[in-house]
Amino acid sequence: MAGHSKWANIQHRKGRQDEKRGAAFSKLAKEITVAAKMGGGDSNFNPRLRMAVDKAKGQNMPKDKIDNAIKKGTGELEGVSYEEIRYEGYGIAGAAVMVDCLTDNKTRTVADVRHAFSKHGGNMGSDGCVAYQFKHCGQLMFAPGVNEEALMDAALEAGAEDVITNDDGSIEVVTGPNDFTDVRDALEAAGYKAEFGEVTMKPDNETELDGDEATRMQKLLDALEALDDVQEVYTSAVFGD
Repeated sequence: MAGHSKWANIQHRKGRQDEKRGAAFSKLAKEITVAAKMGGGDSNFNPRLRMAVDKAKGQNMPKDKIDNAIKKGTGELEGVSYEEIRYEGYGIAGAAVMVDCLTDNKTRTVADVRHAFSKHGGNMGSDGCVAYQFKHCGQLMFAPGVNEEALMDAALEAGAEDVITNDDGSIEVVTGPNDFTDVRDALEAAGYKAEFGEVTMKPDNETELDGDEATRMQKLLDALEALDDVQEVYTSAVFGD
């Protein structure tokens, strides 16, 4: 990973997510509702719901809001019906971008996403134009200094797919998307608590941006993430030191 720090990029992304925590409750509630609707309201038997609830708790979302979101998904409370849609496109310097949405108005959402792309120097593409460049997986990041060999043994024993040591000394544990919580919990029980973890779309290759290009790309990502119907934004872009 010459030229940029994987750890610095992860910390940067986590910091920006924390800054937006106050505005995140509605998006978290949407994900919980959809997860409960698709797989039932018991998180012990619904991995997607379990991950959504864990994420909500990590953002300090009140328990009553979590419970109400689940009840809307299971039909115990009246709620809006959301459709899952993914949009794809290109950012600055051709960096790949995928935008996952939950919406009750597809016409509104596609217009908003297209506008954000065009306003900030990107281009919205057709379905599948960049999806092949990403892998759906769980990702756990450990700070530089963690015992690599011991963590690798524990991770593989827990069912991880891969363990990657980056040039900056940080260690990345990759899991199957449905194995993420089990691997995370097993590693925590073994004494290894990740600094950052999520189920994500991990790019196979990264597009390194610096200076003005990095600034413009961040503005595009911020504009997309600020849209009410957008749940997650994934990109191949990474930012140089």
